[in-house]
Amino acid sequence: MIIGIGHDMVDIRRIERAALRYGSRFLDRIFTPAEQALAAQRSADPAVYAGTLAKRFAAKEALAKALGTGVGRCGVLFRSLEVIVSEQGAPGMVLHNGAACYLRNITPEGRMVRVHLSMTDEYPYASAFVLLEAAMAGPSFPR
Repeated sequence: MIIGIGHDMVDIRRIERAALRYGSRFLDRIFTPAEQALAAQRSADPAVYAGTLAKRFAAKEALAKALGTGVGRCGVLFRSLEVIVSEQGAPGMVLHNGAACYLRNITPEGRMVRVHLSMTDEYPYASAFVLLEAAMAGPSFPR
């Protein structure tokens, strides 16, 4: 069962300008420490660094749209939405605090949510697509 879908596209140059102009004030407001650390690992090439941040920004916006709230409502804040990378290298998302609470409240009883995430970038744009799936809970549900 699909709970929601969301898509967002952002101009990488916009994120790059904000990071340069506002520094940690911008980064700390939008990105978790783990997201910032991953981007910092890729900071040798400014375009790759900015693209890494922009894809994560787009993913957060897309997830907020899939939730039907947008950012800033119902506890859905940028820092409560975190992009992760699985051991296999697949992107995913984890919700924290108010965003996690909101998702639990809209998830049908007896189901668990899978967050499907696809991100891409082609300078100067980054894009993300999120699908929220409420799957039957049980032993076969992948963690």
